Amino acid sequence: MGPAYWWMLFGMALVTYIPRMIPLTFLEGKELPPIISGILRNIPYAVLGALIFPGILFVQEGNILFGIIGAGAAFLIAILGGGVMSVVLGTIGVLAVYSLFM
Repeated sequence: MGPAYWWMLFGMALVTYIPRMIPLTFLEGKELPPIISGILRNIPYAVLGALIFPGILFVQEGNILFGIIGAGAAFLIAILGGGVMSVVLGTIGVLAVYSLFM
């Protein structure tokens, strides 16, 4: 491995570390306004939804119903109070049964 590899690795580590370090350095001990805290608290859910939604539409080529049934099952299990594992396993079970009759 040449020096270019190590410089690239160092650069990637630096650009990953800087956005994590800056808030810790400059916001340590400070209280954020409630509106900002609320927005920051909801960002992971928004990003997760943006990452998952295209997968729902294209999970099985030519059969969008497969993704819609899976999303509906996951949503229903989550609304009924299921944990993460029960949502995942329940959705797998629903789609396995659906694929048998498809």
